[in-house]
Amino acid sequence: MNEIRDVIIIGSGPAGYTAAIYLGRAGLRPLVIAGALTPGGQLVNTTEVENFPGFPDGVLGPDLMESMQRQAERFDAELVYDDVESVELDETVKTVRCSGGDVYRARAIVVATGSYYRHLDVPGEEEYAGRGVSYCATCDGFFFRGKPIVVVGGGDSAMEEAGFLSRFGSSVTLLHRRDQFRASRIMVDRTLANPAIDVMMNTVVTGINGDGRAVTSVGVRDVSTGEQRELDANGVFIAAGQIPQTAFLGGALALDDHGYIIVDGASTRTNVPGVFAAGDCADPVYQQAISAAGTGCRAAIDVQMYLESLAEEAGD
Repeated sequence: MNEIRDVIIIGSGPAGYTAAIYLGRAGLRPLVIAGALTPGGQLVNTTEVENFPGFPDGVLGPDLMESMQRQAERFDAELVYDDVESVELDETVKTVRCSGGDVYRARAIVVATGSYYRHLDVPGEEEYAGRGVSYCATCDGFFFRGKPIVVVGGGDSAMEEAGFLSRFGSSVTLLHRRDQFRASRIMVDRTLANPAIDVMMNTVVTGINGDGRAVTSVGVRDVSTGEQRELDANGVFIAAGQIPQTAFLGGALALDDHGYIIVDGASTRTNVPGVFAAGDCADPVYQQAISAAGTGCRAAIDVQMYLESLAEEAGD
């Protein structure tokens, strides 16, 4: 509690580790509060990553995160495996309280807690995650070339994913639980005009079925008639939205209507001086590992400039 650090990074995905690498190389010895259960973010639950530059043959998500972690530690980043419970950000020296009882203080904070995919919570979803169930079309669509695909959702992201997947699948069926889409009109029109996409309204998923190795079908129910049936599917893409992990902030930072941290333009500066946000927790649009890593770099540079300004104000 008595030690005042230069910078604390909350989160350990591509954004957090990249910020740690840059800040470590700057000699700032960042503290990374990596999380108690899932350090490394969503990529630790991802199998093959083929679109991260520098890996022409692809890389397993956990391996990529382990490499980033080792690189951060090489430059003297200190990792703590705990969850942040609350923060106090109003003063020049910020306070971070963890679930395990430890309290840390720093002049600058980088929030890189990411987001998590909204799940359907139906039988088979967890069992076949990474084996047919996916939450990212741009990550996994290629693996389902020539195979039947189901997309679940009714917003713009679901429409975008269905359109993208129509390049690969032998068929694409879009399921939506209501009788009207939440997506913008232009996205709905584009989807309905795509001959490769079948649309089923008033339809919910009841279960995801497989042979123990991969997905083979999806159980669905018509909410109007109660009729149940199975759809052939090898790929199930769930596009029900994402939830940014910002609840622990307790209103300490400005958030948008969906809970994402608001940053100043192309920077990572938040509305609180000395607090910066990087990765998916501040990015409702792109949600990719490479874009998260890029903002982690930006956050590190923004932190360095902020700390330099503090030193100048103090006359150092």
